[in-house]
Amino acid sequence: MTAFFALATSLLWGLADFGGGLLTRRFPALTVVVLSQGAAAVVLGAIVVATGGWSEAGPRLWFAVAAGLAGPVALLSFYKALALGPMGVVSPLATLSVAVPVSVGLFLGERPGLVQVAGIAVAVAGVALAGGPQLRGAAVQRTAVLLTLVAALGFGTVFVLIAEASTSVTGLFLALCVQRLVSVAVGGAALSVSVRRGTSALPDGGFPWASVPALAFVGLADVAANGTYTVAAQHGPVTVAAVLASLYPVVTALAARGFLRERLRAVQAAGAGLALVGTVLLATG
Repeated sequence: MTAFFALATSLLWGLADFGGGLLTRRFPALTVVVLSQGAAAVVLGAIVVATGGWSEAGPRLWFAVAAGLAGPVALLSFYKALALGPMGVVSPLATLSVAVPVSVGLFLGERPGLVQVAGIAVAVAGVALAGGPQLRGAAVQRTAVLLTLVAALGFGTVFVLIAEASTSVTGLFLALCVQRLVSVAVGGAALSVSVRRGTSALPDGGFPWASVPALAFVGLADVAANGTYTVAAQHGPVTVAAVLASLYPVVTALAARGFLRERLRAVQAAGAGLALVGTVLLATG
């Protein structure tokens, strides 16, 4: 059961990443963040009401509020990076977010084992290989790498904050709901300021209503992934669940290859693979 739900998590996260990156090629990234996270907030709100999650409210929810402030920055950076592409490089690099909780553990007195040290070294090497070959004379690719690293830092921060925001499953749903409500509020305010400055929130042809299902899917897939990961972690070793769930970049890369016909240079593919291997080593260390 752990393997099934963890692999379902990687599938859902991978497809959500692919969908978000694809939508950002049609919509402004901030619009994608606000609309998709809004859909997620509605669903999570319904879950909180159904499970009585509001009874878990307390001072810990301030961590969820902080996560809600960091989340839009991470998502906006990530979706912009995915839009610049290639997705097969951007998505694996984003898994470096696991380095944030590891660093927090070091600060609190934990000491990494040899496997974790190896994971850090491999992941850094992966970043250099995946981004370096296209840095010369290719500002777009440099921007994509930098945005991905900002996103990874933001995602890692959110993981740490959400972990502190709840102590139970119902509390987790409440924390995720609060996080997304704050994210929508912050993203909506930023979108409003952007529109006032003359930036359009919609494509030139107006709002393409045909994209509503895709926008909703991105947000709902993210919510469902959080749920399946929680089930996986409850029914088996967290290490196994984390490693299998961390395979989501493979799904994104395969979707990009299948639907967008992306082709990577050998050194880029090797760098992306090393970043993913480094993440797995960090998760299992």
